[in-house]
Amino acid sequence: MDPDMLVGIVNTALRNHYGDLDELCRAEDVDQDALCQRLASGGYDYNAEAKQFR
Repeated sequence: MDPDMLVGIVNTALRNHYGDLDELCRAEDVDQDALCQRLASGGYDYNAEAKQFR
């Protein structure tokens, strides 16, 4: 999936359903490193304080 679309989906899930990235990845059975690498390829990094990718 395109990183620009994926970041919207992930940030919405974080905002509406999960407390942080660890919780999202456990609940959705997503490889956290792979997700972060995919979003980094689009220029996005996870901001733990804001609980979102920017």
